[in-house]
Amino acid sequence: MVRSKGKRVALYLRVSTDGQTTENQRLELAGIAERSGWQVVEVYEDHAVSGAKGRDKRPAFDRLCKDATRRRFDLVAAWSVDRLGRSLQDLLGFLNELHALGVDLYLHQQAIDTTTPSGKAMFQMMGVFAEFERAMIRERVNAGLARARAKGKRLGRPPVEENVHQAVKEARAEGRSVRSIAAELKLGVGTVHRILTSPDASGQAIARR
Repeated sequence: MVRSKGKRVALYLRVSTDGQTTENQRLELAGIAERSGWQVVEVYEDHAVSGAKGRDKRPAFDRLCKDATRRRFDLVAAWSVDRLGRSLQDLLGFLNELHALGVDLYLHQQAIDTTTPSGKAMFQMMGVFAEFERAMIRERVNAGLARARAKGKRLGRPPVEENVHQAVKEARAEGRSVRSIAAELKLGVGTVHRILTSPDASGQAIARR
């Protein structure tokens, strides 16, 4: 594969636990940069940080994104896709951000290099499959809801029985606090509040204290 020469590259390294090291990632990516004629301008390293965490919990990744906006480099290189994030959606979002800034992406383990036509095409296909996956999830959810309704199942918050409503309102009329009512009847505080603020037979809600 012929790669672009003379590019300024940022290396992103990440490991999830203190017992791991980024050294192998660093050596491999630095070697690739040297062989490809890339100039390493910065190494961004998140140590003992899960890829499932958001950008605000990954300081080096956050700094990488900000420096991309400042055009500090032309290319971001990482050992593997899972170093950047834990989902295809995260990766595509990051790629779209880089693309808008005119910055390319190289992933060693997946042999993806968006400086090449084949690399760009592969990411376009990943975007198609990601949209297909979202559509399939929506379809399965909607089909499940339709089956539940067809079987007569009630969807949403389960109703509270009328005798429980009555017990809550009687206890409140006696001057009991919301928390004591919830504890005695083994209900959530929110459920008690909902019962007390729902209209009674006369159409009036029982005021909270």
